[in-house]
Amino acid sequence: MRKRPGIGAIQKQRLEQEKYRDKSNVLQENQLEQMEKQLEVFHSKLEEFAHKHRHEIKKDAQFRRQFQEMCASIGVDPLASTKGFWASLGIGDFYNELTVQVVEVCLATSSKNGGIIHVDELRKRLVKTRRKSKQASMEINNDDIRWAASKLRIFGNGLTVIEVTRNNYFIQSVPGELSLDHTALLQLASSENTAFISVSIVTSRLNWERLRAEKALNHMIKEGLAWMDSKNKETLYWFPSMFADCIESS
Repeated sequence: MRKRPGIGAIQKQRLEQEKYRDKSNVLQENQLEQMEKQLEVFHSKLEEFAHKHRHEIKKDAQFRRQFQEMCASIGVDPLASTKGFWASLGIGDFYNELTVQVVEVCLATSSKNGGIIHVDELRKRLVKTRRKSKQASMEINNDDIRWAASKLRIFGNGLTVIEVTRNNYFIQSVPGELSLDHTALLQLASSENTAFISVSIVTSRLNWERLRAEKALNHMIKEGLAWMDSKNKETLYWFPSMFADCIESS
């Protein structure tokens, strides 16, 4: 018969477990302290980098995007800083102004495109709008627009960035979310370079049943995201958000 451990052995085992626990806590505290020190060093180096390259950050959109990625990697948000060194860079003011301009353009064009606009078209309109701005000399690119639009998520259903393919984005400025089927229709219409699709195009390209294609297309019509043209042999569904791109490519 196996002998059970006595009270003394159990107490000894508990003491050893407590020692291991204490040692583990000490190690975790030391690791946390080391991480905090490393972050402080990163913050300091990042400020030095920003100070040295502040001109490039303001003027060069590509450089600005890479700088933002550096900031995000260590949890720094220069856009949220309203005082101190980060505020002096003027990045927050730049994006605040850009966000307002994005909203203005989206609202001004919503009656024509149903509240969805291609990011390329939006950027072209913003360039014209910003000619009278104090920050007109600061170049903007599609990444800037996406970044500015994403900041409105804190207000709920504001601007939504829709990625239909890699580096191919639309900005939706009306409430409601598009399903995967609706996004697939946008992607298909964009790839056709004609600004329109039909039920037969959808069924052949996407291998959908006719009922599925009609349901998704009718939803786009209902939401004002597409226009229906029934004067042809087959009904065509036009996407006004792509008109400008098709005119330029023709």
